[in-house]
Amino acid sequence: MPNHQINPNKWIDLYSDYLYNFTISRVSDRIIAQDLVQDTFLAGLKSMKNFKGEASERTWLISILKRKIIDHYRKINSIKGKAEVRITYNDDAESEGDWLEERVADPFDKTAEDTMENEELSDAIHNCLSKLPLRQAEVFKMKTIEGFETEVICNELNITASNLWVIIHRARTAMAACLKENWF
Repeated sequence: MPNHQINPNKWIDLYSDYLYNFTISRVSDRIIAQDLVQDTFLAGLKSMKNFKGEASERTWLISILKRKIIDHYRKINSIKGKAEVRITYNDDAESEGDWLEERVADPFDKTAEDTMENEELSDAIHNCLSKLPLRQAEVFKMKTIEGFETEVICNELNITASNLWVIIHRARTAMAACLKENWF
């Protein structure tokens, strides 16, 4: 495996547009996307000593960015959850309180109904995938389900990144319509 080098002086020129486009497609907010890319560069600078050279700089930065995006959504959901907890509290003298945490299902305590619903969703997704044109289904599976990087998919299928994003957009639109019609 090649030993890649790291050069933060070129990150903005080489990767900022790519990282921004990657982010904006996931957060749909220009300011947040810019902040996340900036946070990614900062985190990269702070953890340069951890760069092992086993992946390219871009792949390494994307992995940092993915964690930043996940953290962003965790933070939003955490703040939202705390607000819901405060709203649902019942301050009745006879009651101990009606905290949301007490009513949220344990993720490890799946019921037969939960399992059946997941299986139904899985069946619906596979059914909708089978209705897509072959190339759309292939790209959708590789990108959305299997999580391959854009570069890998483009090389594997011999398509451009622009073409990939057009195919992904069409596939996602078709999948959403199909799932809305057949599952919801």
